[in-house]
Amino acid sequence: MAPSPTRRPSWRIVAPVLAVAALGLAACSNGQSSSDVKGTTPPVFTSSGAPAGQESGLANPPSDSVSATLKDSNGQPVGTATFAKSGNFVQVTVDAHGLKPGFHGLHIHSVGKCEANSVAPAGGAPGDFLSAGGHFEAGDMSMHPQSGDLTSLEVRSDGTAKLVTTTDAFTVDQIKDKSLIIHAGADNFGNIPTRYAPAPDAETLATGDAGARVACGVIS
Repeated sequence: MAPSPTRRPSWRIVAPVLAVAALGLAACSNGQSSSDVKGTTPPVFTSSGAPAGQESGLANPPSDSVSATLKDSNGQPVGTATFAKSGNFVQVTVDAHGLKPGFHGLHIHSVGKCEANSVAPAGGAPGDFLSAGGHFEAGDMSMHPQSGDLTSLEVRSDGTAKLVTTTDAFTVDQIKDKSLIIHAGADNFGNIPTRYAPAPDAETLATGDAGARVACGVIS
């Protein structure tokens, strides 16, 4: 019998051709070029995010925050403060330097002014940062410690300090355009036990006997 004019290609030839074609399609489908290094493959890129509960590598900035640059009466920067919303409370972070070692009262004051040698809103003798007014009170609150009374700032022997604390006494929105004051001395928070005195006097209640104002920053 005479051979057929149309001969079927051998599977030995077809199989390698199909394999090469499949590799070509795979390479085109993911938009990558093959590696020329033996034993390696190109990394796979996907646009999907990290699995739930895992870090994506990008820090999540706070949803709402305000900050202040703290300066002394000569206008020299001595620190920074940040107030960031975190759930149902506010996280307060203070970094300071060039201060006298020891504990210092740290308060939010009611007026967003930081003027050296100024007069208090109610009048009186001038002094550093007195134009910042008294301690901040949120809404109609009237208590001691007041809303603006924060954890005392402890300054180390080298004059630097770092404080991270939280509070639910106010919101970030409530302290915008107020001021943050560092005082010269420690704050007793109006806590005068009756064995020392019948009751704390007006000055103790107002300032915690923290003394002069040595640094100030407007919160914005």
